[in-house]
Amino acid sequence: MFHRISKPTQTNSYFLFGPRGTGKTTLLKKVFPPNNSLYIDLLDPIEEDTFQKNPLELKNRLDALPPETDWIIIDEIQKVPRLLDLVHQLIENSNLKFALTGSSGRKLKRGVSNLLAGRAFVYHLFPLLYTELDKHFNLENVLQWGTLPKIYQYDKPDDKIEFLRAYALTYLKEEIIAEQIIRKLNPFRYFLEVAAQCNGKIINYSKIAQDIGVDTKTVQSYYEILEDTLIGLILPPYHRSLRKRQRANPKFYFFDLGVKRALERTLTLPIQEGTYAYGEAFEHFIILEIYRLSQYARNDWQFFYLRTKDNAEIDLIIERPGASTLLIEIKSSRSVSERDISTLIQFAKGSDEFDAVLISRDPHEKKIHDVWCLPWEKAFETFGLMYR
Repeated sequence: MFHRISKPTQTNSYFLFGPRGTGKTTLLKKVFPPNNSLYIDLLDPIEEDTFQKNPLELKNRLDALPPETDWIIIDEIQKVPRLLDLVHQLIENSNLKFALTGSSGRKLKRGVSNLLAGRAFVYHLFPLLYTELDKHFNLENVLQWGTLPKIYQYDKPDDKIEFLRAYALTYLKEEIIAEQIIRKLNPFRYFLEVAAQCNGKIINYSKIAQDIGVDTKTVQSYYEILEDTLIGLILPPYHRSLRKRQRANPKFYFFDLGVKRALERTLTLPIQEGTYAYGEAFEHFIILEIYRLSQYARNDWQFFYLRTKDNAEIDLIIERPGASTLLIEIKSSRSVSERDISTLIQFAKGSDEFDAVLISRDPHEKKIHDVWCLPWEKAFETFGLMYR
C-alpha cells in the first residue's frame, strides 16, 4: 500500500477524477470505513443497469441506512450521469456527503448536471509520484514502465508489458466503445499510436489527419477525447496575448509513461541512458511530476511551452500567481554546463519577472550566470512542491 499525498476534504461533497487504475477506489475505501459509509460501484454491470433503469434506487437505499452513515461513495459516476440530479437534491436537503469518482468528465461536462453547480469540490488523482513510491522509486523503471499502482504488483518485465497492453485495450473497450464516444474505432486506434509517437511535440493536426485518413477537425476532436477521458495533459504555447495563445498549436503529454509506450508499441524496446528516447522520457517524467504536484498543492499555476520562429524552445513555462514566472529547461545529462543554458539566458536576461531553471540528473546544484541548475529532486523542493 502506497501513501498517497492527495488529501480531499472531509467536510464537503466532492468529485475525485482520475484515469482508470490510479487508485481512486483504494484511496476512498481507506479514507471512509464501511461502518459509516455506503459504497456503490457502477463498474459492476448489474449495479450500472439497476441505476440506469431506476435512479431512485439510490434514494431507496439511502432511506434504509443507519443514522450514523454520513458519506456515500459512488464509483465511476459518469456511467450513470442521471444520478447527479438526485445527488444534487440530496446534498441540498440532507446531511449526507458524497464522494464521486470518475475516469471521464466527458458525459458530465456535456450533461445537464454541470458538476452539481459547484456544490461538490473537484480533485484529481494521478499515477504514483516519486515521493509516494519512496523506497520503491527507481528512475529507469519509471521511464520504462510508468507509475500506475498495479505495475508494482509485477516483478517480471513480461508481466508488466502484458498489463500495460491490457490497460491500453481496456481504455478503448470501456471508455471509447462502451461510452459510444466515436462511431468509427479503427481511425481512433491509428490515432492513438500516432499521438503516442508525437508525445511532447507540437501537434500538427493536418499531418496526423493525413497519416490516419481523416480530416483535421476529427483529429482535434480525438485530442479532446483524450483530454476529457483524462488520458493526457494539453500544454498550450506561451504568449502574453490570449488571442495569440489560442492560434498556435499546443503540445500533448500522455498521463503515464508506460501507457504512452504501450500505445506506440515500444514496450519491448529498453530505454537506454544517453539516447534520444531517454531524454524524451526524462522530460516527460519531469513535466508530469511538476504538474501532478501542482494539482495536489492546488496552487493555480498555469503551464506552457515556448517555441520561437527561429526554433528556440523553452520546455516548460510556469506562471505562478504572486511569484515570478519560471522558465524551465529539462536535460537528462548527469553533468550540465554553460552550453546547456544558452536558450534560458536569451529569454531571461535582464528581466526581473522570470526565473530561469535548468533541471537535470546532475547531482550538484549550480548557478551559471543567472540560471539555477538544479538536480531534479531539488527542483521540486525549490518550487515549494516537495511534501509527503
